[in-house]
Amino acid sequence: MYKKKSGIIGIIITIIILILLVFLSNLKLESLSYVENAFSAIVMPIQTGYTYLKNKVTGNTNFFTNVENLKNENEELKTANSNLEQELRELEIIKAENETLKEYLGLTEKYTDYETIPAYIISKDISNYSNIFVINAGKNDGIDVNMTVIADEGLVGYVISVTDTTAKVQTIIDSSSAVTATISTTEDSIICKGSLEDGMLKATYIPTSADISEGENVETSGMGGIYPKGIKIGTIKEVEQTLNVLDRYAWIEPAVDFDKVETVLVITN
Repeated sequence: MYKKKSGIIGIIITIIILILLVFLSNLKLESLSYVENAFSAIVMPIQTGYTYLKNKVTGNTNFFTNVENLKNENEELKTANSNLEQELRELEIIKAENETLKEYLGLTEKYTDYETIPAYIISKDISNYSNIFVINAGKNDGIDVNMTVIADEGLVGYVISVTDTTAKVQTIIDSSSAVTATISTTEDSIICKGSLEDGMLKATYIPTSADISEGENVETSGMGGIYPKGIKIGTIKEVEQTLNVLDRYAWIEPAVDFDKVETVLVITN
């Protein structure tokens, strides 16, 4: 009984399939195009939206990738720039050291008559009453109190105290400084005192017979037990005449620019 029913169902399905085949074979192409158009109208917007979203996501991914690459490149550039700055600083240090060595060489060649120790100024104590330098050489280098200190242009001062590695120098423009000097053209003896008056020296005790004028050079006389003879002190800039010729004085511009001097020599003999 069951087998008969199964056979009848199979025959019915076969008939339905045959009818569909006959129907589709007789269906006009225009009808198929309508179906296709309806299908496209439904599917195409979905496909278009999908493509847009895909491109959008892909674009964002590329954007974030580019940002990350830029960050990495920026870090690399920062590192390279830092390395260049470090190399530049090292070159500047080497350049400064070379300049210092050149100054030392020039000084020692200029003052061949003296035994000297080169040094450079590491600090300055400048006030209304004093002008003192500290140099980077001391007892361990053979420096002692009362030794003369000179620069390329001329006289700086003398050592007033020392430690193992440093020395304190009182400059000739310090208010308590006094140097026995001579005028180069007349050999007349005068006293040059520190005044801190715009860094000028005041020449006093000028002999009444001395005929001094602006532009004359002033040098150490070698008297007094500290400074050797013949070291340039400066140039007479102005002579002040007074009612009493014994009281006349002159202003001397130091040969050394105390605002800019950096390297010095200490005379040891």
